[in-house]
Amino acid sequence: MDLVEGQRRRRGAELEEALLEAAWAELSEHGYGALTIDAVAQRAGTSRTVVYRRWATKVELTEAAVSWVGRHRTDPPDTGSLREDLLALMRETNRTRVGLMALVIVYLGGYFQETGTTPYDLRRLLLDGGPAGLETIVQRAAERGEIDPARLTPRVLSVASDLFRHEAIMRLGPVPDEVLLSIVDDVYLPLVTASVTSDA
Repeated sequence: MDLVEGQRRRRGAELEEALLEAAWAELSEHGYGALTIDAVAQRAGTSRTVVYRRWATKVELTEAAVSWVGRHRTDPPDTGSLREDLLALMRETNRTRVGLMALVIVYLGGYFQETGTTPYDLRRLLLDGGPAGLETIVQRAAERGEIDPARLTPRVLSVASDLFRHEAIMRLGPVPDEVLLSIVDDVYLPLVTASVTSDA
């Protein structure tokens, strides 16, 4: 039964939220190899039948938990400046989501081996919740006339987040602020603002 002593019965979206939160906590603490349906059910205060009713396998539950994390992204900063927005976004990611990158590399190795997928494939689940914060920030900057939209090829658009992700994965932890400044000032801003600067 989905009921523990002193707790009201949860249903629908509320119950699913509790299950996914429990699954993510188990993944974060113990890794994919040690993940069990029983542990998720116990943490969520429900039964394994309730979990299996929604996700038939550990793979399905893991993918649902990763997608759940993606849906809980915070709104991107809007300072009125491309530079300050980029730095604020990366600093917030340092604070709240660098652990996710480490988890993907260290704790989900068994998942990738079992499914034949890669971190790149799993990243799609994280982005299913809507546009990434960087895309929103860059779009706002283009509307303000800070950058040249013609320069925004997919590779140019993603280079700041790619460099940040590489640094975070190599360090398995937060990226130093001086590196963030270098990514923004030495690489990204010159790429996206060159035509605007020359026209001015």
